Amino acid sequence: MIGRLLATLGLVVLGTAAAGQQEKPQQPSGPAFRAAIDIVSLSVTVTDGVNRYVTDLEEPDFQIFEDGIKQETTFFSRRQQPIALSLLIDSSASMEDKLPTLQAAASNFVRRLKPNDIAQVIDFDSRVDVRQVFTGHQPDLLTAIDRTAAGGSTSLHNAIYIALKELRKVRAVTEQDIRRQALVVFSDGEDTSSLISFDEVLDLAKRSETSIYAIALRGPDVQSKGFREAEFVMRTLALETGGRSFFPGKIDDLDGVYAQIADELASQYTIGYASKNPRRDGAWRRIDVRVTRPNAAARTKRGYYAPTGR
Repeated sequence: MIGRLLATLGLVVLGTAAAGQQEKPQQPSGPAFRAAIDIVSLSVTVTDGVNRYVTDLEEPDFQIFEDGIKQETTFFSRRQQPIALSLLIDSSASMEDKLPTLQAAASNFVRRLKPNDIAQVIDFDSRVDVRQVFTGHQPDLLTAIDRTAAGGSTSLHNAIYIALKELRKVRAVTEQDIRRQALVVFSDGEDTSSLISFDEVLDLAKRSETSIYAIALRGPDVQSKGFREAEFVMRTLALETGGRSFFPGKIDDLDGVYAQIADELASQYTIGYASKNPRRDGAWRRIDVRVTRPNAAARTKRGYYAPTGR
């Protein structure tokens, strides 16, 4: 079913994995290492009153609440865990004169990835093209970025939906395979040609473990209906998943925006807890993370859907 849907959406896989980088061991037939208990995993960003990252907190400095009930932390790490990153680039016709600047900024971003991070490159116009599947080989990622070409309309929803599906395939078989998941999407306009609705994208994003970082380039008319809709989409996806949204005024600001995202990904805490709610009813559960340090605030995804079944 998923394969037919991706084909309908115009997905084209253009890249190949670097040897030894993309392929993961097949999941064993028995339960995976984390199957015995449902752990809610959170990537948490903490900033102070002037928006600087706070990176020296300890486990007792955090309080986690689920639907208002305090939870007990079962996992805590300040160590930077590897990332599985999906990099989405709008290559619609309106990007023709801006694409070289975007490519340079995206390339600088890739160069900041750590050796044990993996990433994929997707560009989208009326179609969604996977230019490079997940790999840790930076030259392949840089080549994929350089090969993006402008043309066509904007299928933003399709691109995010497909990227989230691709990230779901990056599964951990052992504890050493655990990766934080992030999606960084750039677009210069509203969606004009997607088959997938925003509600479908939002639902999938809320069910994922992916933080979405959305960059929407402001056009000359920020009051237009199209830009307001694009801004709403970007803000909502970032807010619900614990990421951030950016609205630079000019294409030359992109390098600084990507640098901010890289700095944030490098400063996050990883926290896990086993919910005190035993019901497996598939209901939405609201998450609130607080820190005890004065003038500091934590940001993470807003919640998750409870498991179902036995």
